[in-house]
Amino acid sequence: MTKKTEEQKLPELTPGATVRVYQKIKEKTAKGEEKERIQYFEGIIIAKKHGKENGGTITVRKESNGIGVEKIFPINLPSITKIEVKKQAKIRRAKLYFLKRGYKKKLKNVIKK
Repeated sequence: MTKKTEEQKLPELTPGATVRVYQKIKEKTAKGEEKERIQYFEGIIIAKKHGKENGGTITVRKESNGIGVEKIFPINLPSITKIEVKKQAKIRRAKLYFLKRGYKKKLKNVIKK
């Protein structure tokens, strides 16, 4: 297995960043044929664990129809095609688990120069 960090440069993934994670999904049609498509999951990173090593993961959370949805993505997963950083919020914590409990205030965005 080749290292994904060498073939594809990952953006700076930090907690508080709103990201869009593109992932290949394999489906079977009604006829039994396999179809492959790319689906994205957009949300805020609430935790990053183990850095950029092989077992490193990011936890991405979004609100969908008033229900919180979380996905844990291994950073080196071969089915992930790309990760886009949409915006970065100014935060003071490494883990943003307080967002799960209904934090009402908005996070402030950082303006990059």
